[in-house]
Amino acid sequence: MAFEPFKEAANTEILHNAFDQLAGKGNWLPRQTLGTFPIRFPSDKPAGDTGWHVDASFPGEDVNNYFDWRINIHSKGRGFLMLFLFSDVAELDAPTIIKVSSHFDVAKILAPEGEKGLSFMELSAKLDFISKHKEALATGKAGTVYLCHPFIVHAAQNHHGITPKFMAQPPLLTKNDFNIYRPERQLCPVEKAIVKGIRMREA
Repeated sequence: MAFEPFKEAANTEILHNAFDQLAGKGNWLPRQTLGTFPIRFPSDKPAGDTGWHVDASFPGEDVNNYFDWRINIHSKGRGFLMLFLFSDVAELDAPTIIKVSSHFDVAKILAPEGEKGLSFMELSAKLDFISKHKEALATGKAGTVYLCHPFIVHAAQNHHGITPKFMAQPPLLTKNDFNIYRPERQLCPVEKAIVKGIRMREA
């Protein structure tokens, strides 16, 4: 979706300021499109795509196979998971389910894997810890935007409401990959959260 209204929605002053604060001042690329739109319609049939996962951010050996895309400790290629609500989304309207604080555990899992990281499927197979995390629902009025840590565990769900749900979920692309090995005073909040997760592993 590269039409002008969608481009404008992704490039408001409020969002740009938030990008600077969370991902590092100027360390991001303006969105020219809003990527894919997962649209949910009310249905009694299971959606079939509601598994817990972390979005991958860079290609593996098979570029055309999303399940072979990867995630590493520096969140190569991705600054945030972003959720743009283009319709009002209430609890019954299939809001994205977010596992609160799960990004710390994902950092612990990714830390030993270095630059190569894990594939989408490899990491998904290691998410047995998520039952301990509380769930939050990405609800809100049309125009609401969620900026989530790139390691956050989340899932789609079935639509039990009456109004179709329209949402875009593009990544925020970074100019430079996060670097958690710099002095702490130089780290942005996303990097600090990764370091915190690693330290929790070491404790």
